[in-house]
Amino acid sequence: MTVTSYQTAPEKSSSAQPGLRKIWSATEAAALYRMPLNDLLFKAQTVHRENFDPNRVQLSRLLSIKTGGCPEDCAYCSQSVHHESGLSASKLMEVERVIREARKARDAGATRYCMGAAWRNPKPRDMEAVVAMVKGVKALGMETCMTLGMLDREQSGQLAEAGLDYYNHNIDTSERYYSEIITTRHFADRLETLENVRAAGMKVCCGGIVGMGEEGIDRIEMLVTLANLPEHPESVPINMLIPIAGTPLADAAPIDPIDFVRTVALARIMMPESMVRLSAGRSAMTDEMQAMCFFAGANSIFVGDTLLTAGNPENDKDMALFQRLGLQPMELEQPS
Repeated sequence: MTVTSYQTAPEKSSSAQPGLRKIWSATEAAALYRMPLNDLLFKAQTVHRENFDPNRVQLSRLLSIKTGGCPEDCAYCSQSVHHESGLSASKLMEVERVIREARKARDAGATRYCMGAAWRNPKPRDMEAVVAMVKGVKALGMETCMTLGMLDREQSGQLAEAGLDYYNHNIDTSERYYSEIITTRHFADRLETLENVRAAGMKVCCGGIVGMGEEGIDRIEMLVTLANLPEHPESVPINMLIPIAGTPLADAAPIDPIDFVRTVALARIMMPESMVRLSAGRSAMTDEMQAMCFFAGANSIFVGDTLLTAGNPENDKDMALFQRLGLQPMELEQPS
């Protein structure tokens, strides 16, 4: 097995997350990933119960505040100008509309509101409106999250000062496979943005996408990279590719459902205190597959019938599944 080199975390200090293992090798992670499934799920559920209520799931809502026209060439994305997906570009959404949509999401039970813009990076002229969105959603009593592409130190500071709780910036896949998916930026660029977000004092939401033609070792190495960051991402979204016509991955073969569940379980074991989010692709999952993911340690989902530009199960369907499984929405912890 070839093991890619990583930026590994320093030795754990008193300020690091207590009790959490900091350094993983791909060999160790692969041994877990390839355990008999019953053993892997038992271990993941045990870790999950040590850190979370196993029957509570966080509900988040995602809104595209600026759609299409992105200069990046991510092979999975319908919003790239490089692909013939038929998606038209839009301007940045008005602040008042964003806050109205957030209020509706809150009233429907969502506790975290995520806002995404199809940018390589935000321009200075965009920051005033983006900051106003953060402040408006925070005033509703919700956790806030944004994904706007790459951030520099100054932009990270502006968002942190506005009160942004989380910044999402996925690494997407392993460093080895990255150039097969994206050529307009480097893997190191992703890590630099994560460093800028941390330096500004915000929490990190960072995961990846599986089912893009990668090998099992790429899923493992992606999670090793995340688990070996100086601090674990507080939120780790695991996305299943939604093949979109007009993109290079339109005809990608679907990932085996058991391999997907193994990926979720490995994320839970390696990052025990992180929220592991069952993200894109749920509309193609059976109820049984989702149930296995929850048992493997997933404890966050996006609700609403769309995720940026892709489909998502409707709220009624999610609540029916929760009822069947005995799950309840997680309540937002209020500061003491």
